[in-house]
Amino acid sequence: MADELKLYTTPGSTFAFRVELALILKGINYKIVEENTKNKSADLLKYNPVHKQVPVLVHNGNPISESLVIVEYIDDVWKGYPILPQDPYEKSVVRFWARFIDSTCIPAIFKVFGSNGAEQAIAKACEQLQVVENKLAVEGNKFFGGDNINLIDIAASFIAYWLGTLEEATEIKFVTKDKFPRITEWADNFLKVEVVKDVLPPRVIPPKAQVLAFFKQKFGDS
Repeated sequence: MADELKLYTTPGSTFAFRVELALILKGINYKIVEENTKNKSADLLKYNPVHKQVPVLVHNGNPISESLVIVEYIDDVWKGYPILPQDPYEKSVVRFWARFIDSTCIPAIFKVFGSNGAEQAIAKACEQLQVVENKLAVEGNKFFGGDNINLIDIAASFIAYWLGTLEEATEIKFVTKDKFPRITEWADNFLKVEVVKDVLPPRVIPPKAQVLAFFKQKFGDS
């Protein structure tokens, strides 16, 4: 019996994008189930009762939540394109950097928009991004995965695509080519990958007030 795969997502979700990219890199067929964030389905609440949010991948009736956990699950279950290395040490290094970007860099970026570009928030985000910049500069590779994208590139996809959209929408620009030349070069290379271009949603610039209000509610200081 063929695998049944359903991906619960919302249009334009940066986190669900990670999962879709992994599925397409592996050449796996799947079904999209679109969710309404204001009226979540009973299935989504059943499959992700803790966070009650997308993405959720349901594989033969078994739900997996959290985007990077799902991507690692996909790499474990299906052969083909390697998203993580096989060597245990190298795998642990990739996991570390993916989680650093996911749990440290991206929340710091969200704080910038949540604070309407507060100087302290920008400084903190730039401090974290400089760590990533240094890694790229030292290794000198096209991607975090070398010549091909890996889990770190997938984790950092928000920086490559959605960050620029938010900067344009809010007029808060802090990631520049002069300040972060290697991140900028990496992002350009990442966005030129055909499979990435196939999965990315259309670029839409939302109203400034709407973006700032959203991030203030979610990530602003209480």
